[in-house]
Amino acid sequence: MEEFAKKTAFYLSSVVEIVAAGVIAMVLAQFIWGYIITLFKKKQSLTNGRLRVQFGTALALALELLLAADILITAVAPSWEDIGKLASIAAIRTALNFFLEKELQQTEKRESGKETVANSR
Repeated sequence: MEEFAKKTAFYLSSVVEIVAAGVIAMVLAQFIWGYIITLFKKKQSLTNGRLRVQFGTALALALELLLAADILITAVAPSWEDIGKLASIAAIRTALNFFLEKELQQTEKRESGKETVANSR
């Protein structure tokens, strides 16, 4: 039964990692396309800050998915070494996600302040 649980967790973890990679690939393509459009338009419908917020939000989601995949792998009969690796990975990804969210909030505040100024004109 334990072997079945390990295989299931491994395959499910692989699926979650593929989904995370897909999220990153799709949002990267959107980011590049949006950036190219803003370069050639005089009136920018999406500012670079808005593009960064969208990209950063998707990266935060991908980080959470990758952490979930690591937890799945470690969930079934982990060794102390596996737990240590998971703890360090979780700490690094949580720190990255924290600072990314902080940056996104600051960018959103700046962008909303620009929109308020532009609308008052």
